[in-house]
Amino acid sequence: MAKVLIVDDEKSIRTLCSEELEDEGYEVVATGRCLDVLELIGSTQPSAVILDIRMEDCNGLDLLQEIRNAYPDLPVILNTAYDSYREDVKSVAADHYVVKSFDLAELKAKLAVVCKGTSGS
Repeated sequence: MAKVLIVDDEKSIRTLCSEELEDEGYEVVATGRCLDVLELIGSTQPSAVILDIRMEDCNGLDLLQEIRNAYPDLPVILNTAYDSYREDVKSVAADHYVVKSFDLAELKAKLAVVCKGTSGS
């Protein structure tokens, strides 16, 4: 089963994504805190990370760089309400960029691509 780490400071987004992805067969770990993300990746070994950009306790693009430095092969999908970051130089380090929507079809499709080869997608 593919395991996904959701990093988003909005509880409603974490809940929506968690429920939808669990229904798709993913095992989901979610956090609203950036501080624990690298440790959480090490302890949970996710197949992919879904990462918000604008969060209360950090900049997701800076966290993306930290993830890339520590786990260069771990797929990361940026999931943000702001399309304007798509052109940011730091965004190119992500595997995919998805603008948040209550319809998670695009996010699920991108996740299926990065998790192919693992069951649950």
